[in-house]
Amino acid sequence: MELFKPEFGLAFWMFIAFLCLYCILAKWAWPFIIKSMEERADLIDKGVAYAQEAKSHLDNAKSEADKLLADARGQQAEILRDAAKMRNEIIEKARSEAAVEAKKVSDAAQVSIEQARKESEKQLRLEVGDLALQIAEKVIRRNIANDQAQKELVDKYLSEVETKN
Repeated sequence: MELFKPEFGLAFWMFIAFLCLYCILAKWAWPFIIKSMEERADLIDKGVAYAQEAKSHLDNAKSEADKLLADARGQQAEILRDAAKMRNEIIEKARSEAAVEAKKVSDAAQVSIEQARKESEKQLRLEVGDLALQIAEKVIRRNIANDQAQKELVDKYLSEVETKN
């Protein structure tokens, strides 16, 4: 049931792990991806500009310029598809890593909770045992306050032992 009703500490540490992962990606991964996409977009834009310039200078070579433009657009589409594919792969990888990290945090929390529960049960048993011994000691001292009470108590226990056997 802890998985369906997570405690505040678990949610807090999962949020912290997510923030750490997000910060790491924001600092190192995203700038690299954006820079690469801008460089590719600039390369494509330069190709398109070159093709248009060639068309204006060489009206008689229109078919060749159209072919270069079509090639540039094909490259642009391919590059954009590659960039989208790379982006999706990075997002999926980040999600899977976050899921693995969340599982580790959850498992560690479960182990910690179980250890704390066992330790508290052990402590409770020790305290109950001590209390029982103290109560038994007080009862026996009260019952054995004089010699007559001692003899009666011993006789009573012996008769109980004889009836059980």
